[in-house]
Amino acid sequence: MPSQVPQGGNRGWIIPIGGAEEKENDRAILSRFVDLCGGRDADIVVIPTASKLADTGARYEAIFRDLGVARVVALDFDTRRDAEERGRIVRIEHASGVFITGGNQLRLATLLGGTSVARALRQSNAHGTHIAGTSAGAAFLSEHMIAFGEEGATPIAGSVRLAPGLGLTNRFIIDQHFRQRDRLGRLTTALAYNPFAIGIGLDEDTAAFIAPDNTVEVEGSGGVTIVDASELEFSSMDQVEEGEPVCLLGLRLHVLVRGATFNLHTRRASAGRIAFVKA
Repeated sequence: MPSQVPQGGNRGWIIPIGGAEEKENDRAILSRFVDLCGGRDADIVVIPTASKLADTGARYEAIFRDLGVARVVALDFDTRRDAEERGRIVRIEHASGVFITGGNQLRLATLLGGTSVARALRQSNAHGTHIAGTSAGAAFLSEHMIAFGEEGATPIAGSVRLAPGLGLTNRFIIDQHFRQRDRLGRLTTALAYNPFAIGIGLDEDTAAFIAPDNTVEVEGSGGVTIVDASELEFSSMDQVEEGEPVCLLGLRLHVLVRGATFNLHTRRASAGRIAFVKA
């Protein structure tokens, strides 16, 4: 469950990224994350555990240094024992930002879930540390995580498997590489299991910057698809067999781009500053 925010305090920003964020040219997403974390005074921890590539942590260390961050370190976790080491926990507790890379979200869940490091991440976010995740790292941020599923636009019974995530919040379910991998069906299937949550589908090179007041702001070159099942009128999920399409009536869908916003509390979308741009 999400850690409690201290009275009078604000939790840190939660920043799921759809994967394939721009790392060389217009690094708008990574630059904004660095600015939130303190710019040149930022202290960033990179967690490359989801990736099996040995150089993932070092690559992001170099990227953040190139963006002006004076202090950045990659902390990898190869075993659950690593996630109980006091030195690593203290390093996370002192960071102004944590960045979780892509790879396999089940690797994150099995190595970090239920450990002292997972608790430290939740507590740090509740006390103001900003936490970002890209691709698999994005899926892992919420309480309910899409572990894997099938592609396609239609919700299909049994087409998605959910697993416990990090638990920074229980307000949303993330899916990444959204438009590029045709994942509307698996996100709506996940919401059919859990209509309380809001579905957030992230295109590549696109991030949802979720403020302490639960306002979603969009950054990057693509779109963020919001699926709101709070007014769901009918679902056939309990009637169909596995592999059959699911009927869902009453879903609300918004597509946000840079400048638009969505409030996770009121469930209201706004064109924001887009509405003031002249054609």
